[in-house]
Amino acid sequence: MPEIIKLDVRKQLKHLYAPSATAIAIVDVPPMRFLMVDGAGNPNTSPAFQDATQALYGVAYAIKFAIKRQEGIDWTVLPLEGLWWAEDMSAYTGGAKDDWLWRLMIMQPEPVTEAHVSHAVEEVRRKKGFAALENLRFETYHEGLAAQVMHIGPYDSEAPTVARLHAFIRDQGYALRGLHHEIYIGDPRRTAPDKLRTVLRQPIAPKA
Repeated sequence: MPEIIKLDVRKQLKHLYAPSATAIAIVDVPPMRFLMVDGAGNPNTSPAFQDATQALYGVAYAIKFAIKRQEGIDWTVLPLEGLWWAEDMSAYTGGAKDDWLWRLMIMQPEPVTEAHVSHAVEEVRRKKGFAALENLRFETYHEGLAAQVMHIGPYDSEAPTVARLHAFIRDQGYALRGLHHEIYIGDPRRTAPDKLRTVLRQPIAPKA
């Protein structure tokens, strides 16, 4: 059996997935390809949010195992990411979570193709039947220039870190644009809330 080629995507993209928790950084995020599912509602209570998360991970692992078996290429599945907003942004900033809109995503490395995704979706549909599979898609997302920092602690305690991030952006002469972006490092089911790590990223407009 040929030797497995191991891709260390997290190491290659360390500046994007392992930022400092103290120093805010400006990064230029390249176009990357993601499995995506859009939805709405409180992430703590919405069945749709749970279903979307399970569908994304199910397909991501099905792709990984299929490519390892067929092509001898392996990698660690990338973390869950979320873009967050609301039709009325005061509902988002004010914490009215039932009115939140979200896009959950898992980044896919270079070997992954549309065919791999289609086969994996069908496999997961046969085995699990997650409703979110009907809306799952494979798209390129180009975030571009952004500021980011690592938040350590419970998800519900992010507000001061977000405020610090936004203040830094304005102090540096940039303007906010696009959607608030979070990357969930680690598994909240196995990690104490005060040790959770979340990359908080905010796209910014280039200086005039």
